[in-house]
Amino acid sequence: MAQEHQEYIQQKVNPILENLVTQLLLERPEHLAPFMIKWLSEHAKTPAAAALTEGVNELSMMKAELEKLQDEVKQLEAEVGENQARSDSKGSKQKADDDESEEEDDDDDAEDLGPPPAAYLKKERTSVSAEAYGAFNVKKAFTPPVHPKTDEQTGRIKAVLLKSFLFKTLEEKDLNIIVGAMVEKVCKKDTRIIEQGDDGDCLFVVESGTMNCFKKAAGEDKLVKVCQAGDAFGELALLYNCPRAASVVAADDTVVLWQLDRETFNHIVRDAAQKRRDRYEEFLKQVPILETMEAYERMQMCDALQNETFPAGTNIVQQGDSGDKFYILEEGEAVAMKVYTPGSAAQEVLKYGSGSYFGELALLNNETRAATVIAKTECKVITLTGSVFKHLLGPLEEILRRKTAEYK
Repeated sequence: MAQEHQEYIQQKVNPILENLVTQLLLERPEHLAPFMIKWLSEHAKTPAAAALTEGVNELSMMKAELEKLQDEVKQLEAEVGENQARSDSKGSKQKADDDESEEEDDDDDAEDLGPPPAAYLKKERTSVSAEAYGAFNVKKAFTPPVHPKTDEQTGRIKAVLLKSFLFKTLEEKDLNIIVGAMVEKVCKKDTRIIEQGDDGDCLFVVESGTMNCFKKAAGEDKLVKVCQAGDAFGELALLYNCPRAASVVAADDTVVLWQLDRETFNHIVRDAAQKRRDRYEEFLKQVPILETMEAYERMQMCDALQNETFPAGTNIVQQGDSGDKFYILEEGEAVAMKVYTPGSAAQEVLKYGSGSYFGELALLNNETRAATVIAKTECKVITLTGSVFKHLLGPLEEILRRKTAEYK
C-alpha cells in the first residue's frame, strides 16, 4: 500500500473506527448493523467522521487501483501459462537448459512473489487492533520517567499498588519502575478528574478518599462504580486506546491520587493486563449469574480475579470456616457436602461444573461456610476476595441470595 494511503488511514480513518469498535465492545449490541448506522449518524459531525466522509473519493481511487492490479495479475498468470506450454514442447536437447532456467526462475520467484491473489485481497479482516506497529508506526525505545520521592512516599505508593488488581502481580523491578514514574495529585470534593468521551493519556490509583464514576444514560449521569483506596481508574482508555468510558468525580473533601502516564503503563502493565482480560472476559460471559453485568463492570471483574488450583480429593472450602472468598469454577468438577447435625454423615447437596459459583453465602450474610466443597477432579478456580466481591457484585445481591434455598 502506498505511503500516503497508510498515513491517511492512520491519521484520519483509524480514529473513527477505533471509537466505533470501542463502543461496540462496551455496548455489545445483539444487532450490529443498526447500532453502527445509528452511531455513525450521531457522530457524523465529529472531525474523524468528517475525515472519513471526505475520504470516499480516495477510497474509490484505491479500489480502482486494486482492480487494476488484479487485472495485471491475471495477465501475468496467462503469460506464465503460455511460457510453460512452449517450454513443455521443447525437445530433449533443451532439457538441461530448461532445467537450469527453471531453477533461476524459482530463485527469482522466491525473491519477488508479486501481489497476492485476488481472492486473498478480498478477504475481510477478522479483527481491529487499537494500536499497530510496523514500518509506518515504529515502536519507540522507552526510558521510564523518574519523579523523586521520599522513602515514606515510596512505601505509601507500594502499599496502595499492592491492593490494586493491575499492579499486585508485577515483579519487584517493574513495580519500582511504576512507583518512580507516578506523580501525586490531591483534589477536593466535586473535582472532575476525567470527562467521558475525552482522550486518555494517564490512569490514576486512589491512595485515600473516594471517587465516583458516572456514565451518561438517557442524558443523565448514572453512577456505575465507586473507587476507593487501592482502586485504579482511567485504565480502559490506555488499554484499548479509546476515549474515556466514564466521568470520574471526587466524592470526599480530600482525595489523594497517584497518576501514571500512558507510555509507562503501556510498556510495563498494558500487555499483561490485556492478556488477562481477554482470557477471562469470554469465560465470564458464559456464567449465568453475570449475564446482566455491563461490559465495563465485567472488565473490572477480570482485573480482580485470582487463580487457584486444587488437586482431586482436596477441600476447596470447609464447612464452618469463615468465608473470605467467592469462587467460580473454571475447569473440573466439584461437589458440596453438608453435615446437618454434629456427628452425622455429610450429605451431597450440589454438584459443580465449569461456570458454577459458590462461597457467596458466607460473604453475603457474614456467616461461616454452609457446606464443604470438595474437588472431584483437579479443579481450576478463579476467586474474588470478600471486599472486592461486595464492591463489584453488589447489584446482583438479591439474585445471589436466592441460592440459599439450594443448601437446605
